[in-house]
Amino acid sequence: MKQKFDIITSTCVPLPLENVDTDQIIPARFLKATTREEQFFGDNLFRDWRYHADGTLNKDFVLNDPTYGGCILVAGKNFGSGSSREHAAWAIAGYGFRVVISSFFADIHKNNELNNFVLPVQVSEVFLAELFQSIRENPKMLVEVDLPNQTVTNKETGRSEHFEINGYKKHCLTNGFDDIDYLVQNKIKTEQWEQQNK
Repeated sequence: MKQKFDIITSTCVPLPLENVDTDQIIPARFLKATTREEQFFGDNLFRDWRYHADGTLNKDFVLNDPTYGGCILVAGKNFGSGSSREHAAWAIAGYGFRVVISSFFADIHKNNELNNFVLPVQVSEVFLAELFQSIRENPKMLVEVDLPNQTVTNKETGRSEHFEINGYKKHCLTNGFDDIDYLVQNKIKTEQWEQQNK
């Protein structure tokens, strides 16, 4: 879903697992779907962890725990490894997450998130550990993600870190543009350049 980014303040869903790959995010059997419907992929985010083999709800999995909520997923190191399926980013966005915080992202998955209006925020392992601890101690604690200033703040402790983002992607997220929107917005400039460089 195209949404402009500015400052997002939210409670968090903790997933303190390392090496969460794209098959765990959205199992391969859902790649055959003929829909791009956000709700379909969102409903199947972490499907094999959210549900038992018989289809019943796994009440022990964090997405099924009413203690936690919000539009920020805090995940362990090396999030989104494995295959390059864009469906994983579709599922994260379709569930309603707008930000994923981790200490390391697989490159392709990171770009897929950006292309689907999910902001991947890479922080230090120390800061990530502090976030997990703060969430454990107070599940209602807030995190502020400030895209214009490229900072993430643990509102419980007041500690902040700066995060990196490609300038082009930052511009697109700030304005709610996908790549096509950006090109359309710059159509006149492109045509003028073409005229001047015939």
